[in-house]
Amino acid sequence: MIRATLDKQPTEVAAMFDAVAARYDRTNDVLALGQNRRWRRAVADAVAARPGERILDLAAGTGTSTMPFALAGAFTVPCDFSRGMLAEGKRRVPWLPFTAGDAQRLPFRDGVFDAVSISFGLRNLSATEDALREMLRVTRPGGRLVVCEFSHPTWAPFRTVYNEYLMRALPPVATAVSSNPDAYVYLAESIRAWPDQRGLAAVLRDAGWSRIAWRNLSGGIVALHRAVRDRGDRPA
Repeated sequence: MIRATLDKQPTEVAAMFDAVAARYDRTNDVLALGQNRRWRRAVADAVAARPGERILDLAAGTGTSTMPFALAGAFTVPCDFSRGMLAEGKRRVPWLPFTAGDAQRLPFRDGVFDAVSISFGLRNLSATEDALREMLRVTRPGGRLVVCEFSHPTWAPFRTVYNEYLMRALPPVATAVSSNPDAYVYLAESIRAWPDQRGLAAVLRDAGWSRIAWRNLSGGIVALHRAVRDRGDRPA
């Protein structure tokens, strides 16, 4: 069982995100050097939401990741376990159906969504495989999953520089731009503890997903994994 929350309880993680909700998107722009916008476009392309589809956007935060699906005409549910994030999102985009929910115990019926997307949230869950099985459960047979998550740079010299940035540069930058810099120390530590691209693909397979593939973004700083619930699949 992958444990990426570094011994934090779910309520602690939720409270940490509650505390940074108001400045979360701005801080991410600074820390990711603007690359997060490119990553969001890649997620939108991979999900390929169509009018009339039902999309579940997990770890949706303030709804920034949700908007491309909704604007494509899909009925999209932004879901997050941080009520602070949801409140900030509802303040900004009141027409989106923001929903509080734990990805490990989703409050939705079986097979109700055409696609599930989760960006930079899988790493924050204490039971990754349980969450992936829940995503499989709520996805219709033939439906798809897109996971966008921090990963491991593929070029060794760059990987060394990147790890130095995470542990040395990110915390002081976060101190300057974030209301809760400790949350970004946690971020750096959780990224280093996370499995690489092939390792996450194996976890997806163990959770029951099929036709798994991934694409590296920004040299492997981020990986975009795609999977399908085959028509004969059942949650493990």
